[in-house]
Amino acid sequence: MATEAPGDAHDARSTVPRTDLVLADPRLTEATERLGSTTVKAAVHEAQDRARRGDIAAAAVADVAVAALPATACSMHRVINATGVLLHTNLGRAPLSQAAIDAMVASAGPTDIELDLATGRRAGRGRGTLVALAAAVPDAEAVHVVNNGAAALLLAATVLAAGKEIIVSRGELVEIGDGFRLPDLLASTGARLREVGTTNRTTLADYEHAVSAETGFVLKVHPSNFVVSGFTSAVPVEALAALEPPLVCDIGSGLLARHPGLPDEPDVRTTLRAGAALVTASGDKLLGGPQCGLLFGRAEIVETLRRHPVARALRVDKLTLAALEATLRGPTTPTVVALLTTCDDLFDRAEHLAAALRGAGHDAVAVETEASVGGGGAPGVILRSAAVSLPETYAAGLRSHRPAVLGRLRTGRCLLDLYAVPPGEDPALLDAVMTWRA
Repeated sequence: MATEAPGDAHDARSTVPRTDLVLADPRLTEATERLGSTTVKAAVHEAQDRARRGDIAAAAVADVAVAALPATACSMHRVINATGVLLHTNLGRAPLSQAAIDAMVASAGPTDIELDLATGRRAGRGRGTLVALAAAVPDAEAVHVVNNGAAALLLAATVLAAGKEIIVSRGELVEIGDGFRLPDLLASTGARLREVGTTNRTTLADYEHAVSAETGFVLKVHPSNFVVSGFTSAVPVEALAALEPPLVCDIGSGLLARHPGLPDEPDVRTTLRAGAALVTASGDKLLGGPQCGLLFGRAEIVETLRRHPVARALRVDKLTLAALEATLRGPTTPTVVALLTTCDDLFDRAEHLAAALRGAGHDAVAVETEASVGGGGAPGVILRSAAVSLPETYAAGLRSHRPAVLGRLRTGRCLLDLYAVPPGEDPALLDAVMTWRA
C-alpha cells in the first residue's frame, strides 16, 4: 500500500486558494450583494475545508461554494407539497396567490399604509384591506384583522369577558395545535370558563341554566380538526343567539361563504345571519390568504375590540394587509382552485408524470388516492385525488432536493399526491424525481 509522502498534506493545504481570491469570483461577488457577506463567506470556508480534507480539488472551491449557496438569505426552503394535505400546517398552510405575492413585494418598501396621499395627512391603517374584507362579507356590520385566529379569540375574551364567565360546551374545548389548548388560552385573559354539557352531548337547557349576570358571552367553537360521531348533539347557532348574552362563534377555517364541496363546514355569512354577535376565523386556511385572524360582527362590539390596548399588540404588518387585500380582490386562490379540481384531471397528470419517469428507468405508477383539507378545516372530508407511486427509498432524497418535494409513505411506497400541487409545478416535480439518486 502506498503511503503519503512527508509534506503531501501540507502541499495540499497550500494549494487551497485564499478567501479573498475566491470571493473575487464574479459569481460570488454578485451573491454577496444578494445574500450578504456572512452567508457567502460561510459557503466559501466550507468549500475550502473540503479541499483541505481532500474531498474536492482545490481548483473547484469557487464552483462548490457557488453550488452550496441558498436561493435567498432566508433559511427556509421552498417545498412542493405532494402530501395530499391541502392546508399543511407544517408547510405554512395556504399557498398565496400570485396576486398576493406581488402585493407583498410591492408593499415591501414605504407605502401609504397610514397616510392619505391626497391630503398628506394620517389615515386609517389598512383601510383598503378592511374595505375589501367588509365587501366580501356584507352581512357583517364591521370587520377587523389581527395576527392569527387564536389572537382574534384572545382579543374577544379579553375585552368582553375579563373577570366574567364564558359559557362553552365541554365538547368544544379543543386543542388547537402544538399543545395549545382553548381553555388555557381563554383563562389567560382573566375570564372564567363555565363548562356545560358533556363531551358528546350538550343541550340548549345546559346553556340556559348557566347564563347569569356573570356571563361575558356564550362561545361556540367549531371542532375543526376532529369529528365526534355516534350518540351526539349540539346546539345550533340560531338557538344560542336567542340567549341574552352575546354569542361569539369561532368557525376556524375562514370560509367566508358556503362551499358546495364542504357542506358541513361553517362559514362566516351563514353564521352571522343565524344571529352570532361576533365571528372569528383564520385567514390562512380555506380563504387561501396569509396568516391572520379575522373578526366579523356587530359594529359596537368590533369597534370596542379595535380600540382596546391589546388590539395594538395583535395588529398585523403591512405585508399581511397587502396579501390579504390581494387575496380578497384578486383572482381565484390556489386553495380554491385545488378544491375545484377533479380526480380525473389529477389522474391524467399522474399518468403523464409516471410514464415519463418509467421511460427514464424509474419504478413509477399512477394511483388513485384520498387527500384531505388539513390545517384545521373540514375534518373527516375525503377528497378524491391521484398520485405518482414510487419506491419508499425515494422519500429522503426528494426532501433533500431543491426545491424539496414532500410526499407521504403508504404500504412501502412513496406517494406524490397531486391534490395540492398546481399543474405549473409538474415540471419541477418531474425534475426532482429524475435527478434522484440512491
